[in-house]
Amino acid sequence: MIDEITMKIRADELIRSALAEDVTNEDVSTACILRERTEGEADLLCKQDGVIAGLPVFARVFAILDDKTEVTFFAKDGDRVRKGQKLAKVRGDMRVILTGERTALNYLQRMSGIATYTANVARLLEGSSLRLVDTRKTTPNMRIFEKYAVRVGGGGNHRYNLSDAILLKDNHIGAAGGVKQAVAKAKAYAPFTMKIEVETETLDMVKDAVEAGADIIMLDNMTHEQMKQAVALIAGRAVVEISGNVTAENIEKLKDIGADIVSSGALTHSAPILDVSLKNLHTL
Repeated sequence: MIDEITMKIRADELIRSALAEDVTNEDVSTACILRERTEGEADLLCKQDGVIAGLPVFARVFAILDDKTEVTFFAKDGDRVRKGQKLAKVRGDMRVILTGERTALNYLQRMSGIATYTANVARLLEGSSLRLVDTRKTTPNMRIFEKYAVRVGGGGNHRYNLSDAILLKDNHIGAAGGVKQAVAKAKAYAPFTMKIEVETETLDMVKDAVEAGADIIMLDNMTHEQMKQAVALIAGRAVVEISGNVTAENIEKLKDIGADIVSSGALTHSAPILDVSLKNLHTL
């Protein structure tokens, strides 16, 4: 589970890598017009309505470049923001502000877009018992930021990586020789504290997963009627997760299935950015 503390612990190395991607030797555009430290400030403005996420990451980009940079926020992560709203003021060496601007905005736009999309999808599930979670379909080296943004938007996190939990998917099952064999091997290998989830595509697979003692049964790309039959077959003996091409356009149809969890890769791989910009840079 990704929260703000976890993200802070792990974020710096990723932010430094992103900055190194953007500046190999120097920021020549900035260096040619500013040869020495020049104090200035700029405004962070919101250009769309949405849910803001990633403000601490935005500020950390500038702090890594120069710990004397001051960022004053007028909003916090999770706030609903409006077009034209001033979100923050950045004050410090204008060379730092110019060099860090795009990296800081890239993080903030991406994370806020995910939080906004997640909030919109979660709203569609109101009144049901379904819990919305993400998947591992994340941008390489952005997972910690993207999964944090899902939580800011009101969603939950599925496993963070391959070390977190056992999820026996179709190819694992094929390699093991079947659902029951795969679960038996997992039970023999895994510590007793680790849950076992099985991806199923047919009712026969669901039956085998229940009989094998799976803790979580994923219903993957089943029809509406198949999912209802699967929930009845499981009868509370395992947590039921719905997965497979779940988007804002179809998620409401899943509310009457009786499942516990719905996972959606779209939360991270299909969310558009939230447009924010750094404007009005001037000397002090």
